[in-house]
This record gives sequence, structure tokens and C-alpha cells, in this order.
Amino acid sequence: MTKKERPTFEEALKKLELIVNQLSDQSITLEKSVELYEEGLSLSKLCTETLENATLKIEQIDQLNNSDKEESNV
Repeated sequence: MTKKERPTFEEALKKLELIVNQLSDQSITLEKSVELYEEGLSLSKLCTETLENATLKIEQIDQLNNSDKEESNV
């Protein structure tokens, strides 16, 4: 998956949900199952990275906000 093709978090999550539903279909072939599994892993990694980056950004914002409060109390 290239940067150009990188879906948003919401798009990736929705696609991941579709893949999970497809994998639960017992009529799909083994080859298709492996293909879907691989795509699902890639999307899962993308979602995890996005969440970790968002968490880091929120922590940085909180630290800046707390620093500003401490400076104004001095």
C-alpha cells in the first residue's frame, strides 16, 4: 500500500470490518482467505499506527497545555 493509496482511518476500519465478514463466509476459497487475511493485517497495522500517532499528538498537546498553566501560576 503506497502513501498515495493510504486510506483514512475510517476507510481502513470499514474495509477491515468487511474483510472480517468475508472471512467468516465458509464458501470462500483458501486462496481468497489468505489474500483477505494479508490485506486485513495491513489495514490493522495502518489503524494501529494512526491511533498511536493520535495518542502521541494528544499527549503532546496536554503537556503543552499543562506547561502553560504552570507558567501562568508562577
